Amino acid sequence: MNWKRLIGLLCAIMLLLSAVPVIAEEPIRIGWIGSLTGDSAVFGVNESSMIKMLVEETNAAGGILGRQVELFTYDTKGDANEAINATRRIIAQDKVCAILGPNASGQCIAIASVLEQMKVPDISTVATNPKVTLNYDEATGKFTTVKPYNFRICFTDPYQGAIAAGFAYDELKATKAAIFYDVSDDYSSGLTQFFEEIFTSKGGEIVVKEAFKSEDVEFKAQLTNILAANPDVLFLPCYYKQAALIAKQARELGIDAVLLGGDGWPSDQLFVMAKEALQGAYFVNHLDVNDPTFAELKTKFETKFNIPLDLNGFMAHDAYVTLVAAIEKAGSDDSEAIADALTEVTVQGVTGTIKLSKEDHNPIGKEGSITKIVGDGYEFVMKYGLGQ
Repeated sequence: MNWKRLIGLLCAIMLLLSAVPVIAEEPIRIGWIGSLTGDSAVFGVNESSMIKMLVEETNAAGGILGRQVELFTYDTKGDANEAINATRRIIAQDKVCAILGPNASGQCIAIASVLEQMKVPDISTVATNPKVTLNYDEATGKFTTVKPYNFRICFTDPYQGAIAAGFAYDELKATKAAIFYDVSDDYSSGLTQFFEEIFTSKGGEIVVKEAFKSEDVEFKAQLTNILAANPDVLFLPCYYKQAALIAKQARELGIDAVLLGGDGWPSDQLFVMAKEALQGAYFVNHLDVNDPTFAELKTKFETKFNIPLDLNGFMAHDAYVTLVAAIEKAGSDDSEAIADALTEVTVQGVTGTIKLSKEDHNPIGKEGSITKIVGDGYEFVMKYGLGQ
């Protein structure tokens, strides 16, 4: 045997093999949709920025299941129809295995049929209306079956509205409440319904209920009626822009009731628009954003993006880590396997322990946080649960 010829042949084969490119495994594609323009852009920018940062960190650490993660994002412009279009595009065109966001209930409710048709799960961040994850029978007025591909990591409007009402009656000792809500918004209507139910069940009285639409900026007529009713508490289940405008006009008109809101309030814009009018106001939140245990995450985020980390960023963080756990549990990027795995994992997030229920796809037993506006920032008041 000619050993020199054999060795030469082996070397040639090895050289040839080394020249063949190694085909890397396809990345795991995930999507995020939400408001990057419009009144809710401050929320969407926080969410998308957080997820971009986490994807970078995941990839630097080796990816998920040994594969890199590719992120696709779409702007819903705060509109339900845009959310539907974005969902179709991000699934059909970008082939994502799962979607994170949007934060608004109306948009999440709108995309449910698309998710079910295309069999791709979505984890909403701060969409709190029960209809996000449950089908509702208009004829009977009851919730029926769970939506198979809609999930969330936040507590719901019933829970949040109940917390606000319970805190107002039990802790603020309010017996008369006024409600001023956005009749064009599912989130606002949901909080209104459950605040009213719980407050009256405790013995309180809703002395007046007024409505506005999202595009409104002048509220004098409704506020005049509220002034005449002389409530102890004025509940404003709306987003920061409307809360700030209403607070200023309410104080100018002479309304001195304690202002109370929900998780749509937190934003630095509150202080820009109506700092003085909102002093001493309270709102229900998913966590205390000033908790020192979040300091490292806040510093990292704010250094990278030069914007404050707000509630939506925290919630996006927990939606992402929940999705990662589900993909690892599923052992693949198969969308249906991920949907099944979402109710089988337990994750320790920054907002608490997250375990999604098979019955309603909501987190089990998450606490609410009562926050007060003091000076230039937020002050933690107390944890408040439905059992209190």
